[in-house]
Amino acid sequence: MASGIHAKFCLNRPGFTLDVDLRLPSSGVSVLFGASGCGKTTLLRLVAGLEKDSHGEMAIDDEFWQTEGKWVPPHRRALGMVFQQAHLFAHLSVRNNLEYGWRRLAPTERRDLASVVDLLGIGHLMDRKPAGLSGGEAQRVCIARALAVSPRLLLMDEPLSALDHSRKREILPYLEKLRDELGIPILYVTHSPDEVARLADHLVILDQGRVVAQGAFTQLQHRMDLPRWIGEEVGLVLEAVIGEVDERWGLARADFPGGGLWARDRGLPVGKRTRLKVLARDVSLSVLPPARSSIQNVLAGVVEALGEDEHPGLMLVRVELGGSALLARVSRRAVHEMAIAIGMQVWVQVKTVALAE
Repeated sequence: MASGIHAKFCLNRPGFTLDVDLRLPSSGVSVLFGASGCGKTTLLRLVAGLEKDSHGEMAIDDEFWQTEGKWVPPHRRALGMVFQQAHLFAHLSVRNNLEYGWRRLAPTERRDLASVVDLLGIGHLMDRKPAGLSGGEAQRVCIARALAVSPRLLLMDEPLSALDHSRKREILPYLEKLRDELGIPILYVTHSPDEVARLADHLVILDQGRVVAQGAFTQLQHRMDLPRWIGEEVGLVLEAVIGEVDERWGLARADFPGGGLWARDRGLPVGKRTRLKVLARDVSLSVLPPARSSIQNVLAGVVEALGEDEHPGLMLVRVELGGSALLARVSRRAVHEMAIAIGMQVWVQVKTVALAE
């Protein structure tokens, strides 16, 4: 059997059907994305064995957790799970919460707890009880507890949904560290396009229990038939490197194949890899080089594709920049009046750029 995760389920309930067949990579973050009620959490629970489909299949690499005639119960699956709410033992310290599952492993199977504590930055919390933790701290402890049992697969069910904006910003860098430094696959459920942009290596879009699209995030985001599943947050994410910091104006330039964009300086050093999220609504087009404009991010490119948008009066235009691309959301009338067509040279003006912190 090829390496990676294979999950195939067909679950029928009154008013809801889940019918999926997924093959996911054996590393990085695979995001299950879609609106509430589309089946994301149900699918995650089936993978974990918390729900059962008698005809389903679930395997990771060469190990079957479910197939015809075989079903491994959740406690015997080598996985860790992080829920929306922090389900910590209130009467135990952080240290004892981490050791609860860890001590039940054979000594040869135990992960080095110190490395997990360091990865999540919770060393100063070890003697506290859960009641003394902030929401972000509690969720980091939950992630550490899931990793402490040496899982082959980490499942995360909207782990940021119960946190406010500042706590989400606090924990996202730690999730990026998990993605970049752990050697295990992560299956991550969210309905937030921002979390997709920051974390996804592989993307699965679900709607009404079925897979709309799946594939590598860097490739899938260029498809012109998906905006209505993403809505107002449609755009493209660029892999970039900080090329320059302008301390006088508080700006940083993020460079990528085909150009660079200035964004607010978030303290990232020159040479640091990051992701840029550029929303289509923040990109305008011109058929002539703009002059003396307040929009200072201007790049020349070629129209590569045109697509329908969620509203009939709008269109999406993908512009190739020489190794990268941007999406612009413009009115259908503007496309007609400017005679925008595939192969035409245009200038893209980017009003706002979101730089990953």
